[in-house]
Amino acid sequence: MNNSTINNNFTKGSFKREFRGAFIGIFGRRNTGKSSLINLLTGQDIAIVSDKPGTTTDPVSKSVEIFGIGPVVLIDTAGIDDSGELGEKRIKKSKEAIKKVDCAILLIAENVFDTFETDLIKLFEMFDVPYLIVHNKSDISPLNNDTIAEIKSHSSSEILDFSTLNDEKKEALISLIKNTIPTTSYQKPSLLGDLVQPKDAVLLITPIDSEAPDGRMILPQNMAIRDVLDNNCIGVVVKETELEDFFKLGIEPALAITDSQAFKYVSSIVPATVPLTSFSIVFARLKGDFNKYMEGTPNISKLKDGDRVLILESCTHQVSCDDIGRVKIPELLQEFTGKQLHFDFISGLSELTNQVEKYSLVIQCGGCMVTRKQLLNRLKPFTEAGIPVTNYGMTLAYVNGIFERATASFL
Repeated sequence: MNNSTINNNFTKGSFKREFRGAFIGIFGRRNTGKSSLINLLTGQDIAIVSDKPGTTTDPVSKSVEIFGIGPVVLIDTAGIDDSGELGEKRIKKSKEAIKKVDCAILLIAENVFDTFETDLIKLFEMFDVPYLIVHNKSDISPLNNDTIAEIKSHSSSEILDFSTLNDEKKEALISLIKNTIPTTSYQKPSLLGDLVQPKDAVLLITPIDSEAPDGRMILPQNMAIRDVLDNNCIGVVVKETELEDFFKLGIEPALAITDSQAFKYVSSIVPATVPLTSFSIVFARLKGDFNKYMEGTPNISKLKDGDRVLILESCTHQVSCDDIGRVKIPELLQEFTGKQLHFDFISGLSELTNQVEKYSLVIQCGGCMVTRKQLLNRLKPFTEAGIPVTNYGMTLAYVNGIFERATASFL
């Protein structure tokens, strides 16, 4: 492990994704050595270590580099056996963190394995989180056969007898993490690799409106530009106002990608012979459940008066009069359906309502600031309840009458 960190801030309570890497959560009872483990893995005394149970309160995270995996975020959670009213809130936050990680480490100590641990294992399995079990403090009480048998009766996970005081065992732990964490969580697939060939021209249409960040491109646009270069293609970036001028050059691109909000205008200019999609739809395939989105989008036409629609934003931002999720999409949906609809909005990774059945449709943003695991678990309560889900780009394509064109490249 490289002890030089990606981010020198030890962040409390926030798992916003600011780089392309994996999230690893450390879970267990109080005083099992979770904070000591994160200090060992990072090579720095960044988490508070104390013999007093309950030292860690809210989940906290640290960005580090693991050779063979790359950048990862280690998340140190509060003890799952916490007590009292405040303790219950800490436990709730620790359980919420499970939905957001790509891999979990269940830390036990002194041969204690009981209901707290089996309940965590059930949650790992419920949210499809691969995990490993580490028995810490082996210098005090080595892992015994009875504990191994009990663990094996509940889990098929790998078990490592470990001590944070023994630096020599760190490599064994890192090796086990590498064998457990899915490669898809850190080896990112290409956005466009199966859609284009080397030397193809790819047209990227990026309107600059009131929602565009000052002096820079948004993350999906940046990633698309980089992916065009990685696939040895010729990238052309224009605003929608210069789109007609581009086609006067006589170049026919192999693919055109636009901001979803410009779909209607762009589709009227880009020739029908040129495949056209949007940044949001490209991200839907990378981050979301593309098949569920494809199934869910046509349900827009089935919305009725009084139906409730949930808009999920994966990041938090200042709302403007041109806000796509809170202003434009609601207006377009009501105009398209001719129905009186009700809208709820949840931003960031805030807790979802338990009343999922009250929604007739869920519309998720592109998810550029979260992991695929976080986004899929975000949508899971709705997909399991049979609630149709879609995303911003597909919604805008549908209401503009170009849904088939905008998704044809991915079928």
